[in-house]
Amino acid sequence: MPELHESAGAGPGDAHFAVLPDCADAAAAARFFTRPGTRTLSHASGRPWLIGEWGEHECVSVRAGQTSLAVIGCCPVDTSELERRAARLRDLAELETLARTLPGSFHLVASSGGRVRVQGAASGLRLVFDASVGGVRVAASHADLLAAAIGAEPDPEQLAIRLMWPAPYPLFESSVWRGIAAVPPDDALIIEPDGRTARRSRWWTPPEPTRPLAEGAPIVREALTEAVDARTRGGGVVSCDLSGGLDSTSVCFLAARSPAKVVASTWPGRDPADTDLQWAEKAVTFLPDVEHVVWDADASPLVYTDLLDIDDPMDEPTIGVMDRSRALHHLPGLAERGSRLHLTGIGGDHVAWCSEAYYHRLLRTRPLFALQQLRGFRALWHWPLAGTARALADSRPYGRWLADSSRQLRGPLPSSVSNGLGWGMSPRLFHWVTADAERMVRRALREAAASVAPLHRDRGMHTDLEAIRSCTRIIRQWDRMAARAGLPMASPFFDDRVIEACLAVRPSERVTPWQYKPLLSAAMRGVVPEACLSRTNKAEASMDAANGLREHRGDLMALWEDSRLAELGLVDVDALRQLARRPSSPGLSKGILYTTIACEVWLRGLTPAKDKAVPTSS
Repeated sequence: MPELHESAGAGPGDAHFAVLPDCADAAAAARFFTRPGTRTLSHASGRPWLIGEWGEHECVSVRAGQTSLAVIGCCPVDTSELERRAARLRDLAELETLARTLPGSFHLVASSGGRVRVQGAASGLRLVFDASVGGVRVAASHADLLAAAIGAEPDPEQLAIRLMWPAPYPLFESSVWRGIAAVPPDDALIIEPDGRTARRSRWWTPPEPTRPLAEGAPIVREALTEAVDARTRGGGVVSCDLSGGLDSTSVCFLAARSPAKVVASTWPGRDPADTDLQWAEKAVTFLPDVEHVVWDADASPLVYTDLLDIDDPMDEPTIGVMDRSRALHHLPGLAERGSRLHLTGIGGDHVAWCSEAYYHRLLRTRPLFALQQLRGFRALWHWPLAGTARALADSRPYGRWLADSSRQLRGPLPSSVSNGLGWGMSPRLFHWVTADAERMVRRALREAAASVAPLHRDRGMHTDLEAIRSCTRIIRQWDRMAARAGLPMASPFFDDRVIEACLAVRPSERVTPWQYKPLLSAAMRGVVPEACLSRTNKAEASMDAANGLREHRGDLMALWEDSRLAELGLVDVDALRQLARRPSSPGLSKGILYTTIACEVWLRGLTPAKDKAVPTSS
């Protein structure tokens, strides 16, 4: 059975905490979060404010008069700077400016005049949840912290939603626990002095994508450099992925310029056509002070490895369980080499590149330029002419598109061109999902469609933001798993300042069929050698996924024994068993089973939260 926070322990990189209002009734709620080893910070009133676990270097907290501020996570701000900010604070709304200037990835928590304000990261890598605990509103960094306090059960409708492939915005951002609300990443939660009233306030909006690439590249370089510096300035030993791709290579070169000793880690794929290792070795020739570790490709876990043994604390299902063993496999070896932190290039694909959906608008504002580019994309992605024309002519607003998706859940998979030029991939449910689950999903889609606004009016920016927020929900679970394994991970591309710098660049220059990641190449010129910037592709590891499906079909069969999803009436286990006997089924190569496995693994590993709702004596 899994260990929730209280028994799993918090290694560096797994800061987790609850935030209590500044009222007398909060003392009773505090008991639900106070356990051996937890730390407590207090309001100026002396009442408990933050309770949780965090490493020595993961929290900077100050007090100036009646105002308290805490930055929890990765942020190079020092106490004197934070004290100065706290002393000048007249209104909690002023924290928006502070949050939008600090580098790193962190939670920002404030207490002033009896009110409490909590926010995470706009990337979605650090989230905020809230619930009523003992009659007062309590915020927390992780939903399962609150679930354990109130004995919450998973909500079957939310699990049905997670069975969609994929779950579209905003449905993937809801809490899967009854009685627990999720705060959108771009909102802050404000709890009033009575401790019972709370509201949300927007603190982040994406930049308008109007900056020329030549002007934006130096800003991206500065932001990414600052993001890597925030992790390496303390020296010691850090490790970096060095896949040979542009993203991890950029992070590795930036880390090599820091005071830290760098260990570069390359994990070649099993596909003979995979050229990652050659590109990584080319990069290392320019990094004489970097230790290069090359792992045995045949010894690396495949996709689907150890699904039955996963017992990590996770506050929601994640398709990241499919690659969990692969993501964590090399961490012990890097820790043995002294690494205190592992840096990845994850996120580079999401911020340095962007969605072709921007060309839906560009066709209407710059038709000649857009048509020329679209011809290139058609050739690159093999888009048919008729399908491309239909996708470009589709001008449905996001809510209408979402409502229409509710009527197509059992249809064939949408075409790549409609995914690429539309609002995203229209979600699907597959034949093993029950009719009851389908009804719940349809209702949820229709309800969301009635009031939803896209993340941005431009469908390109919307799909970019959705891709970032979808990916960070996987990475935040991997980060917890890595911390538990003994070596924290960090992904500098997902820092808010890096995201802002990248998204501010004109999409017409950021995504082009004629050049691979032109923005990152321009930003890293002078940091990464030209010989390494010339790569125009990246290995896909599709062979590793196909082999994993065949080698682990026994585990997939076992997964459906005593299926928790079936107990909830959400899936047909006979259909899933038949599927496991046919791992070469064409549809499986597209990952359509991932969301079902994710939900089943999560439920199987879940200790009933209600059993944890036992407050300690004070």
